[in-house]
Amino acid sequence: MRRITRIATVGVASAALALSATACGGKTSSDAGSDGADKAAIAYDIGGRGDQSFNDAAYAGLAKAEKDLDIDGNEAEPSDGESDADKVQRLTELARAGNNPVIGVGFAYAPAIKKVAPKFPKTTFGIIDDASVTGKNIANIVFNEEQGSYLAGVAAAKVTKTKTVGFIGGVETPLIKKFEAGYIQGVKDTDPSVNVLPQYLTQPPNFDGFSKPDLGKAAAQGQLDKKADVIYSAAGLAGSGAIEAASKAGKWNIGVDSDQYNQAGLANYKESILTSVTKDVEDSVFNLIKSVQDGKPQTGEIRYGLDKDGVGLSMSNPAFTEMKDVIAAVDKAKQEIIDGKITVKTAP
Repeated sequence: MRRITRIATVGVASAALALSATACGGKTSSDAGSDGADKAAIAYDIGGRGDQSFNDAAYAGLAKAEKDLDIDGNEAEPSDGESDADKVQRLTELARAGNNPVIGVGFAYAPAIKKVAPKFPKTTFGIIDDASVTGKNIANIVFNEEQGSYLAGVAAAKVTKTKTVGFIGGVETPLIKKFEAGYIQGVKDTDPSVNVLPQYLTQPPNFDGFSKPDLGKAAAQGQLDKKADVIYSAAGLAGSGAIEAASKAGKWNIGVDSDQYNQAGLANYKESILTSVTKDVEDSVFNLIKSVQDGKPQTGEIRYGLDKDGVGLSMSNPAFTEMKDVIAAVDKAKQEIIDGKITVKTAP
């Protein structure tokens, strides 16, 4: 897999064009997309590959496609504090290089995809976690995060001994508020006496809350000091700091996006990761790439919820699966959500 890094700064457009010409065959907008899904690319969200969470799940989908579909996978990393113009340039270079599809990992790519997609009508553009930007060649991959988070709330309410649990959101955006809303509802529906401590690390336009582990660590320590014994973090790379803090305190973590119990970078803390709220980002990326290769590219809203196992709770930690009463409560809540007996809120 070829790795394209730091195609970000508008001021180095000539260098990026040179990279496109030498490393990617010098595709232009007129022939982009003519190779079908022979090449596919993902442009990472804040934190980049190695976040043990959202971006790594997207990478897993690209890696699977490279192996199973015999495609050439390409990746592009974000830069700290980058602008929408930087994202526009990154997506333009990936499309010009003949990658199809080009997938933006995260809602932050919406303005860039809105500008770039019309210029490359033969290329399919995917965007994960955003349905606001639409077009004939745009696939909006979205998830019912609130549903998986509800199940996390059920589990947290069942295992807490202090009757206090925490929620750490990376950046206070509508997307992360969905995680908070579902979690709090799940907790309160299970045990109204449990206190939930919600906290956000940063406010837009500061997105450090998705990339700075020290911020997550400090926030978790504050919640531990308030007697929280289960902490659910939806904070990307910053969440790893929260996981470290709770683990060292001997308390439970609930991970996010990927099955964080199985993430190599978190191996030292895995026993504290009770479960994770998973989003099937891996299969969503793979499915989009395969659809292009099959000549039937996905477009429009593609939604993954509990009914399609697009979100859920991981069952990797034996300590969790042995909690029969907790698993029974989670399974019951899952079925009631699927059956429409429980409607999960998308805002607190």
